[in-house]
Amino acid sequence: MSVSTRSLAPATATRRTAALPARDDALAAGARDFEFDDRDFRRVVELIRQRAGIALADGKRDMVYGRLSRRLRALGLRSFKDYLDTLERDGGDEWQAFTNALTTNLTSFFREPHHFERLQEELAKRRHDGPLKLWSCAASTGEEPYSIAISACEAYGTLTPPVRILATDVDTQVLATGERGIYPVERIAGLDDALKRRYFQRGSGPNEGKCRVHPALRQMIDFRPLNLLAPRYDVAGPFTAVFCRNVMIYFDKPTQRGILTRLVPHLADDGMLYTGHSENYLHAADIIQPCGRTLYRRAGAAA
Repeated sequence: MSVSTRSLAPATATRRTAALPARDDALAAGARDFEFDDRDFRRVVELIRQRAGIALADGKRDMVYGRLSRRLRALGLRSFKDYLDTLERDGGDEWQAFTNALTTNLTSFFREPHHFERLQEELAKRRHDGPLKLWSCAASTGEEPYSIAISACEAYGTLTPPVRILATDVDTQVLATGERGIYPVERIAGLDDALKRRYFQRGSGPNEGKCRVHPALRQMIDFRPLNLLAPRYDVAGPFTAVFCRNVMIYFDKPTQRGILTRLVPHLADDGMLYTGHSENYLHAADIIQPCGRTLYRRAGAAA
């Protein structure tokens, strides 16, 4: 198997975000089917902040209506007040549906390719270190953990590298997509042809236009739900690499510090935190220190 960092070409899709997109299919305010006033919106804002740490701006009002009105229809409710009262009184599984409705997951294979080039280099240095653990903690629909898995295969020159990957996300629906590992072929259009042949299987007949990740990649990854706002992370480290990208920008700085305080102890002594290109942690210099382009190590760790 050829091992080349140049082969880690990025696709052209957008990044994963933990907030709502710029457009939604919400009805105009004058054509709404359900009662939805300012008090309802404020309740939604506070509840999603508490559950997932997401800060919704006033401009997201119509988007919130569009997303949650589907839940009202599914439950046969007539107003947002009824829905939110029911949610807070005995939400149960509906809390997960509420969170899923208000998170959007847009991602791509090998987004920010310099991260995967660096990961491949770091893994190649550790070829004789024994089994390694890697963590994608905002895994979305799976493109990031599968990109990590491919990087590991390339670094070791085998489909069965001594690597285990934990893939977590607060949204259970996108995790289910990642676990299936089936995507439209357009999602891999920007990848190097050699990578496509090695790591993806194209569908035929009723599966025409789809592709599936190689079963060997799927076997390397454990998909499971995890909320970064949880008071502790029940994960088995230490991790040589932790990918936490393009999600922290939706949290305020105190929340970011809290997450980093819980996240960084799970890094190996020589482990590295991979962050998003627009995320800055100058306010957390006592927790992590930069060691490359959007890369960090535990503060005080040897380079």
